[in-house]
Amino acid sequence: MGKRQHQKDKMYLTYTEWTTLYGGKRAGPETAAFRRLPFDHCCLCLQPFEHPYCDKDGNIFELQAIVEYINKFKSNPVTGEALDTKSLIKLNFHKNASGEFHCPVLFKSFSKHSHIVAVAKTGNVFSSEVQKYSHP
Repeated sequence: MGKRQHQKDKMYLTYTEWTTLYGGKRAGPETAAFRRLPFDHCCLCLQPFEHPYCDKDGNIFELQAIVEYINKFKSNPVTGEALDTKSLIKLNFHKNASGEFHCPVLFKSFSKHSHIVAVAKTGNVFSSEVQKYSHP
């Protein structure tokens, strides 16, 4: 019996104990059943798009799929609100030499972690980081 016999008896759990012994948060790949749709896929048919159009909420659709859906149901397939074809915005993505979508200002390729924005009047698509470099 030494002076420090109860040194490990504490009234709280350390991060290491919580993660290893008690099933706490584990680092690693995504294990959830939910996976985010890639930015270059249609929200309606879940396939890569060729002619991308976007609604005001930022949901991207393939032209043929969304026109057929609007003609039949007259609503937005994601939100369920009323939607007409005139409110859709044609998106202009830029591709680099290897065929990947990229930002035309920063020339950075888009990935699944990229935050992209589109200008509603023109439909041009940029990286959100362009705001940091633009002048007021």
